[in-house]
Amino acid sequence: MHKVGFFRSIQSKFTVIYILLLLVAVQVIGAYFASQLETELTTNFKSSVNDRIELLSYNLEQAFKKDRSNDEPTLQQEIQTIVSDIDTKDIMTLEVVNNQRRVLGSNDTVNNSEIIGKKSTREIVQKAIYGSKPEDTLYDPKTESRVFVKAVPIYGEDNQVVGAIYIESSMEGVYSQLQNINEIFFKGSVLAIAVSAFLGILVARTITKPIKEMRRQAQTIARGDFTQKVNVYGTDEIGQLAVSFNNMTDQLRFSYATVEKEQRKMSLVLSNMTDGVIATNENGVITLMNKAAGILIGKSPEECHGRSLLNIIQLDESTLDMTALTESDSMIIDFGKDEIDYLIRATFSTILDDKDNVTGYITVLSDVTEEENLERERREFVSNVSHELRTPLTTMRSYLEALGDGAWKDENIAPRFLDVTQNETERMIRMVNDLLQLSKMDHKDFRLERERTNFTNYFHYVIDRFEMNTPEHITLVRKIPNGKFFVWIDRDRMMQVLDNLISNAIKYSPEGGVVTLKVVKQKQGLLVSISDQGVGIAYEKIDKIFERFYRADQARSRKLGGSGLGLAISRELIEAHKGRIWARSSEGKGTTIYFTLPLMPLMGRMRRVPYED
Repeated sequence: MHKVGFFRSIQSKFTVIYILLLLVAVQVIGAYFASQLETELTTNFKSSVNDRIELLSYNLEQAFKKDRSNDEPTLQQEIQTIVSDIDTKDIMTLEVVNNQRRVLGSNDTVNNSEIIGKKSTREIVQKAIYGSKPEDTLYDPKTESRVFVKAVPIYGEDNQVVGAIYIESSMEGVYSQLQNINEIFFKGSVLAIAVSAFLGILVARTITKPIKEMRRQAQTIARGDFTQKVNVYGTDEIGQLAVSFNNMTDQLRFSYATVEKEQRKMSLVLSNMTDGVIATNENGVITLMNKAAGILIGKSPEECHGRSLLNIIQLDESTLDMTALTESDSMIIDFGKDEIDYLIRATFSTILDDKDNVTGYITVLSDVTEEENLERERREFVSNVSHELRTPLTTMRSYLEALGDGAWKDENIAPRFLDVTQNETERMIRMVNDLLQLSKMDHKDFRLERERTNFTNYFHYVIDRFEMNTPEHITLVRKIPNGKFFVWIDRDRMMQVLDNLISNAIKYSPEGGVVTLKVVKQKQGLLVSISDQGVGIAYEKIDKIFERFYRADQARSRKLGGSGLGLAISRELIEAHKGRIWARSSEGKGTTIYFTLPLMPLMGRMRRVPYED
């Protein structure tokens, strides 16, 4: 293992974190201190200016109220004298105007003669004459300085505004003082950080020294040496970690010896087993494999050692992991090539240590090709016969019972009932023959006897058969357009699909439920839907209902006689007709099965066929 550099070590990280925390603290304190200091200095500055303005305002008010004789100074002269006597430290501009905004006095001795008597155009002076006391802090781009500007009214007799004072005061002294203080604070912060960094390095070394020792000990253990111990320097968290590390070393030494012993036993047992056995570590990498397993999968144990089990048994590593396989207990894997069946049953189990930690997996392989083929053929035959013959037999019984109850006397009804019964008998015979060929459907080795059919009348015919035997508490609602829509279908196969879907809808409908049978013309096909108001299907199970032998509700399906094959057969038949079938459902709101059929292109006159009119 490579040596860790200083700047990548935990010691440097401790030091950096320590310095960063100090920097953050200094920055927060500095920002708060600078903000409060700026506020305090500007407040004191403005207070000083306001005090001088109050004194000046008082003197000017007395001057405006004073009655003057001919031998006394004029108002303008007295105002100029008062302005000249005022302390103008930091005051750049000081002007006194009357209520006509004429300048009566100014502290500008150079341009005094040009200013006196002229009318002030400043907006802030206008506001002061109206009785307000506006003030503002402005930035002068020429002098690059901040200026405090304020105007206050001067009151005469009866509190009438007789004039105003306008003042501009430079604040650069305040901000210069603030900058000097910030520089002192910055220098002190740099010094404090330098001292803290040095102390941080010393503190970090005391923490990282035991950790470095444990790192060296871990490298020693990785080489198989369990004799050395880590020094314990105290009883704090680091010391407790060192004690735990030493205990772990003892446990590893014991476990290592136990594993070696068990491996010797396992090797002896595996070499005499007829079933294939593959042992993997906790990551699914093969560590042990007997000869029988190599024969079953066609690869030698030496070739498979160190490779992923999922890859060896031809499973997708991107969608499966060992945990998922052990939860499924066992699975059938198809190792067949071309048209030759070769099925292997893989049974998975987990190896746990004394603390219930997963240390590996055991996979047992068995050749089940012959028994699976026999079981599949038996299951498909029995299930399909029981499911597919139920509806035509029930329909025949209903028509025959109706004839037996007196319908045979009706010359209009009796022939139609007998015709339906005869058609159902013939279709049932054809269906029995077709059931014997169901195994060919998996290999697409079957043909459809297609005919041009008006699907509207054909669908009505199918529904009529069900209405004869529909329970009184179930209502069939038709939403079928009146137009003629011709499709190219195998009528018997499509009857098989519709019988299955409608009978399912009726079976799963509650008392008083409505089964809606709907046909919608689309651009190039028909969309057929059969909806019930039953218990519905959970969202995660919707895609699975078309799988063979899958039941969304095992108990309910078994009670109602479902085999789990009907929807799977329906999907294969719809897809054989170049259509698509799917389902939508909400638990407690019912289920709707949709399927599409392509429409036949418009052609010239064709031979008239049944169900067309």
